[in-house]
Amino acid sequence: MKKYNVKNYIRYKEDVKACMPDDKPYDQYTRKELIIKFLPLVENIARKFSTTQQASGVMSINDLIQEGSAGLTKAVDRLDWEVLNESEDIEKTLKSFFSKRVKGGIRRAIDKNRGDIRIPEHKLNEIRKDNGKDKKMVAMFFNSIFLSIDAQPLNNDEENMMYQIPDKSEPYNIQLMNVYLKSLMEKHLDYNEYEALRLSYGLDCNKHSAVEIAEHLKINGVSSYVRVSELKKQAVQKLIDNVDHSQVLDVV
Repeated sequence: MKKYNVKNYIRYKEDVKACMPDDKPYDQYTRKELIIKFLPLVENIARKFSTTQQASGVMSINDLIQEGSAGLTKAVDRLDWEVLNESEDIEKTLKSFFSKRVKGGIRRAIDKNRGDIRIPEHKLNEIRKDNGKDKKMVAMFFNSIFLSIDAQPLNNDEENMMYQIPDKSEPYNIQLMNVYLKSLMEKHLDYNEYEALRLSYGLDCNKHSAVEIAEHLKINGVSSYVRVSELKKQAVQKLIDNVDHSQVLDVV
């Protein structure tokens, strides 16, 4: 796809209009035609995102369109026509499916450029539900946070289901959250547990593999990576067991 700067935004729209395929049953469109057919949907979604506080000063409308188009392309490649043909309204079903993927791709790109992570709204609601009286809430907090950090895409091709949650998810700054996590880890974990989590999730560095962590901690043997995995699980469980729910509520 061509890259358009702000000055060429109108030309982008004109190009899309000029390439628009003729109307016909959706299952008769080629892959390329189907992508072009729904580019106006991408542009519409990108335009709405461009006015939000999250995207302002972070990504241009053209950047947003490119990310949304990538999401649309992936969505087209994942279509199940057997299921679609059973739908009462194929166009409505396609728009709904494509919109979800386009929004997910755009949010992922915005968060990557802002340095934010998202915890799904339904998880936040569960965390808040019992007002912190249940230890399950603390467990849910740590599991959601570490899953969110671990799910941060390393490149634009990686899928991340966390970013396909609707707009209601709440962003947290990665750097601030990492500082908070490290403060809890320093208080409650021993050296090996601390290092296993810090390096594995890249809290203040690049993410390290289990083999690299084992070498750093001088854990030898053919099953050294297994020991690292055990250390991570042990560390998270220790945080869950020792962190007071009030410390979690202060964050969520």
